[in-house]
Amino acid sequence: MKVIKPRKPVEEENKVHTTQQWRLGRSIISIVLLGWVTAAAAHEQHGGYSAGEPGNPRKPSREIVVLLNEMDYSPAVIEVKRGEQIHFVLRNVGTEAHEFLLATTAENLKHGEAMKKNPDMEHDEPNGLRLGARKSGEILWKFSKAGTFEYSCLIPTHREFGMIGKVIVK
Repeated sequence: MKVIKPRKPVEEENKVHTTQQWRLGRSIISIVLLGWVTAAAAHEQHGGYSAGEPGNPRKPSREIVVLLNEMDYSPAVIEVKRGEQIHFVLRNVGTEAHEFLLATTAENLKHGEAMKKNPDMEHDEPNGLRLGARKSGEILWKFSKAGTFEYSCLIPTHREFGMIGKVIVK
């Protein structure tokens, strides 16, 4: 003999289902918010960029063309005023890939060591760009801090062979 259990009323089942959906939705929102807070905290710990900050395309800028040659840059020294925004037009006129990474010497040396372990590392930062042979790119940068900074190619051996330039911010 089969025992038939009475069913819960449909309204009660819907109420349980709705409560479970609400809890799941709340959990998902909490996880997303936690991710945003964690990312924001990590960025705050980074402290920004040593040589300034990404530029604002709505603000005026001075254009400087930088040629990435075989193991050097032209120009090798650039002078800017503190607060000035520069639109770097980067042209790799060499026969192999090169980089333009704008930072302090110490930061570039440290990053260069990491590049030796991973030479194909991709850069996704507003202060750096890797260009293939005969390729061009752009960086918009605001120099909000005074000092001497550098741009260098951190592909293994390129910096050692002379791919270093200076930016003097007065």
